[in-house]
Amino acid sequence: MNQNETQGQNKCCSDPGIVSKNNNQWVLFIKKITSFLGIPIGLSVAIITILAIVSPSQAVNSSIDALDALIRISPFILLSVTVAAYLKATGADQMVANAFQGSPVRAIAVASIFGALSPFCSCGVIPLVAGLLAAGVPIAPVLAFCIASPIMDPEMFILTAAELGIEFALVKTLSAIGMGLLAGYGALLISKTGYLNDALKDIAKPSCSTSCSKEDKAEILYKFWLSSDRRKTFTKEVFSIGLFLTRWLAFAFLLESLMLVYVPNDFIVNWLGEGNAFALPLAVFLGVPAYLNGYAAIPLVGGLIEMGMSPSTALAFMLAGSVTSIPAAIAIYSRAKPRLFALYLSFAAVGSMGAGFLYLFWLGV
Repeated sequence: MNQNETQGQNKCCSDPGIVSKNNNQWVLFIKKITSFLGIPIGLSVAIITILAIVSPSQAVNSSIDALDALIRISPFILLSVTVAAYLKATGADQMVANAFQGSPVRAIAVASIFGALSPFCSCGVIPLVAGLLAAGVPIAPVLAFCIASPIMDPEMFILTAAELGIEFALVKTLSAIGMGLLAGYGALLISKTGYLNDALKDIAKPSCSTSCSKEDKAEILYKFWLSSDRRKTFTKEVFSIGLFLTRWLAFAFLLESLMLVYVPNDFIVNWLGEGNAFALPLAVFLGVPAYLNGYAAIPLVGGLIEMGMSPSTALAFMLAGSVTSIPAAIAIYSRAKPRLFALYLSFAAVGSMGAGFLYLFWLGV
């Protein structure tokens, strides 16, 4: 190695500017990887790392179990992703706007049904709800939509049916509609007392330039492949939704594997089994602050049912956790004053418990 090369290497290693640039590149690289993997995969890696230190064999077994479960349900993931992307690419998801037209009584009913059947996930509800409330849409139908929407959507129905059975998926869908109706008509009656007057935070209404994109006004095109923009939308949605579902389900299957190993069956049976008269209220009490991601809850609840939790209690737990998931709660909290947000949580708790008891009665008939 000649003297010039040696000096060049020394300069590279000692120059603070070059070192700083290299460090910045590493930081950007780590940020990109973290953004791509997301919180659920980050948590999964952290859990497996801890397990590898504490119990290496369990780390391997849990990783294999989670991967096996993910492969087993992958056809249903593909189907649900395709359905959701198709609805987005065709513009059919925009039909939900019609739910808020007409009289309040009709609007609440339609909003509840659309909320349960629309492809909006709890994250997608946030800008929609903010725009509707800012535009002056009555609180009652918006609340009905907010309660029903995070509980069920087409892709969640497919995954729930695959993991927990078609009957459970249908009951959960009917529960979503019922809870939406309860919240909407309940809020409509309460609003007549003046309790909900000035219940929204003072936030500027969005202008059309910021909230009304061309896509929002686009016509429905069922043969979306005829449009290059629609094809791009379909591809983008397949990737984003597929990545979202895969990350959360992988994390959930890992938790399910650990739960089956470390949570005693007797604990579930004694506290949340059919023999405990307080199992349903307890499930709702635990579900409301749990902030469950709707997709992650599916395999977790499946594991709890295997361990002795009754299906009706599992339903109540899932419903309460779905409605109060962080994105769903933010959709209301961002615009609602405390008394309206408290009403939202109350409807979530009462509706979840009521649906659980009705399902318990149905199973007992």
